[in-house]
Order: sequence, then C-alpha cells, then structure tokens
Amino acid sequence: MFRYLMILSGLASSFFLFDLFSEEKTGTIATNLELTDSARAERNYASFCASCHGEKMDAFVDRRWRHGQAGPDLFKAIKQGYPDEGMPSFDTAFTDQEINELVEYIQKGIVNVERYQFNAKPATNYFSSAGMNIRLDTIARLNNDIAWGMAFLPNHEMLITGRSGKLYKRLPDGSLQTVQGAPQVLAEGQGGLMDVVLHPAFNENKWVYLSYSAYKRTDSGLYSTTAIMRAKLEGDKLVEQQDIFEALPYSRTRHHYGSRMVFDKEGHLYFSVGERGNEKANPQNLANDLGKIHRIKDDGSIPAGNPFAGQENARASIYSYGHRNPQGMALDPATGLLWINEHGPRGGDEINLVKKGANYGWPVATYGINYNGTVISPRSVMKGIEPPVVYWIPSIAPSGMAIVTGDRYPAWKGGVLTGSLRFKYLNLSIIRNGKPVKEEMLLKNVGRMRDVRMGPDGYIYISVENPGYIFRLVPVEKKS
Repeated sequence: MFRYLMILSGLASSFFLFDLFSEEKTGTIATNLELTDSARAERNYASFCASCHGEKMDAFVDRRWRHGQAGPDLFKAIKQGYPDEGMPSFDTAFTDQEINELVEYIQKGIVNVERYQFNAKPATNYFSSAGMNIRLDTIARLNNDIAWGMAFLPNHEMLITGRSGKLYKRLPDGSLQTVQGAPQVLAEGQGGLMDVVLHPAFNENKWVYLSYSAYKRTDSGLYSTTAIMRAKLEGDKLVEQQDIFEALPYSRTRHHYGSRMVFDKEGHLYFSVGERGNEKANPQNLANDLGKIHRIKDDGSIPAGNPFAGQENARASIYSYGHRNPQGMALDPATGLLWINEHGPRGGDEINLVKKGANYGWPVATYGINYNGTVISPRSVMKGIEPPVVYWIPSIAPSGMAIVTGDRYPAWKGGVLTGSLRFKYLNLSIIRNGKPVKEEMLLKNVGRMRDVRMGPDGYIYISVENPGYIFRLVPVEKKS
C-alpha cells in the first residue's frame, strides 16, 4: 500500500450549490482575483468548498444555478443541503454567522470570477513530463459538450460520447458527425451518455456498447440508474438497440453512476456501477447492483464462474463490491489484470486491482472523511477488505484509465495512467508486483481530464472538459 500526499493549497471537500459536481466541470482562470473579505470565510471555503468549486472559484463560471443564487438561496443550500443531488448539509459544521460569511464570500467571488474567461485548451501544446517530451495534437472539439468516453473504429474513425446524450463519430478529415439512435438519457447532475466500447469482434458483428443514465417517472418523482445498451453501427446510425443491463434499484439521486466498461479476452464485459450516494444501504449489500463491479456476457447473460451466481439474496452479475464511484477502468493486455480507479469522498481516492468476489470496503474502511469534516469510519484497513494499491489525500477526482503499452512511450511503459478532474493533470503510477514504486504528475494544468485511452495506433488519447477536447499525445524531440 502506498500513500501519496499532495501538499496543495485549499485542501477541500465540497458542497453542491448548482448543477456542478467535483467530477463534472472544467476551467482555468487568472489567479489575481482579490476575493478575500473575511479570513474565516476564506479558510472555510478552502477547507470545505474548493475541491468542487475551484480554489479560485473557477467552477462558478458557466454555471447553471438549480436553486437560486441570492443570499437566502445560498444560505439554505449550505445549511440544509440537497442530498438527492449530492450536496450534504453543513448545519453541524458551521454556525449561522459562518454560513452568512461564506455566502458573502462566494457572492463576491462570483462577481470577480465573471470578469475572467477560461479555456480548457492549454496555453502551449508542448509538455516535458517524466522523461518524455510530448506534443498535444487536437483530434476533436465538442464545444459545449463533455467528451465522456471514446472508442476507435476502423479506417481512422472514432466514436465519442457527449454527456449531453449525443453520440459523435469523428471522421478521418476531423469533422464530427452525430450518430442517430443513441439512448434517451437523464443529463442532470453527473448523469448522461457516458462510456462507449466496441465488441471484440466489432469488425464482424458491428456491436457498440453504451453506458448511460436511464430514467423513469413514477408518482413519487423522477428516478434514474446506470444502464447498458448495445446496438449495431450502420454508417451514421445505431440499429437493433438492446438494453442488456439495468442497475437496480433506481434512485432519486443524480450522482455516482460509475459507468466505465471494458471487455476481457474471453469476451466478458466488465463495468462499474456507483453507489448512487447511498453508502449506508448499497455498496455492502449483495442484493442490489449499486456500488459494484459487474461481469456479464456480451448479450447480458451471466457467465459461468461469477462469484455470487446462485447465491441467495445476491445479484448474479456482481464480480466485486464495496465500491463508491469508479470512473476509470483498464485491462492490462500483458497480464489480463483488471484495474479501476474510484472517487473517494474528502480524500481517499483509490486505484484498485479488481479481484473476483473481493470486498473493497466502502464505507466500512476508507482513507477519506465526509465532506463536512466528520469521520466516515475509524478504520482505513480491515480484515477481509481488499486494500487499495494506491490512494490519494487530498482527492484528485480520478476519471479515465489506461495501461501504457507499445514502444512509443518507453519512460512510461507498463504504467497506469489516471486523469485528474480536480487538479487538471495526467497521473502516472508505476506499479510492480502489485506495489506502487513511483508516481509522476504529467501534463500539468492541461485541463480537467475525463478519459484516457490507448489507441490502436499505439498513441495515448485524453479528453478534457469545457469545451470538450480530445488530444493525442505525440512523443517528440525536445522543443527548442
């Protein structure tokens, strides 16, 4: 086990005042904002708010206010919270006076931040990182959409999921074409159209797999869940759509969908489902699908050997459990090992090696604490709990994952790449015999990184947010 401590200003957790989450927005702004009015409010903002809303309040740019931005609206949001949308209550953390100070601090910050523009595209497309000189080539730009996932088609084409619900095809000339027939999604909170993978025999059968936030209306409200659809790609449209998995139960919340997918060499589909913000009821409960890694066949049926198949009060598709919100997944082609990364709460983000039937501990053992500073569990390790291979304090908000293969990146070969949404860089972890031996921060301040992939051409591809860019990492001689 290995603990990475990052000494950074504004170590933080979050509250959710509007439709922005620590896993969901991007931006780079000027740092000379002169925001401070109250030293206590500044300190509280840094400790409790900055991880989501940015240490310089950059996440307040391009916001969509869900519950109002007037003083009483912000006071209510901080004091009472909106649990269904992922925002905890801070009633016990702050006095009313402290909340009022924080409201004033935030409102002044909004006025200042709106004077600045920001852009996810870095100022330069050359980076020197961990023994490699890298040029970023722009592959696609989605403007106001978030490029959540990508898959590589034959003939130098690519499928890109936009979290808004659109599926794009990038053509060889660099243009984007909208693919018809994508599923209807609930694009609220962290939901939307998320990951995309191709069937291992795509060249023969044309099957494409999409994870998304499905929804249904009932008399008691609007509920959503993680679902997987497969369909055949015919030119610019999907046909023969089939929902092959629907996580149960549905939830009123709009966060922690998980949704990363990967096929193994035997044609099994692995995918993550988050615990939907209900850590007490879901991740340790084998009778539901939430907070789990699942394994199914390509048609949604259950493969032989699943660890809980046939067990009473257990879901047959579960492969491992005790997860919070895994948004990165990669299969090492050299070893066949399955790796994931997952979001912790305030601290405690993890890289895990997924083992059949294993319990990964959330929330009974964690290195994180609640967003309001209270203890989740007194235990970080525990008998019967699979410990993380890597964990981060503070949280980096990990998303996307790839294992570096081939010979284009000799200094990084075999390493585990993880995108950071919060700190806007690409993380490289060198792991030997299940133990981390080195970590490097690559492409610093490149933008909030949503996805990382190894392409069939041997290049690494990354996506960053707002506007949605996809870059190819090209090794070059050092730029003079």
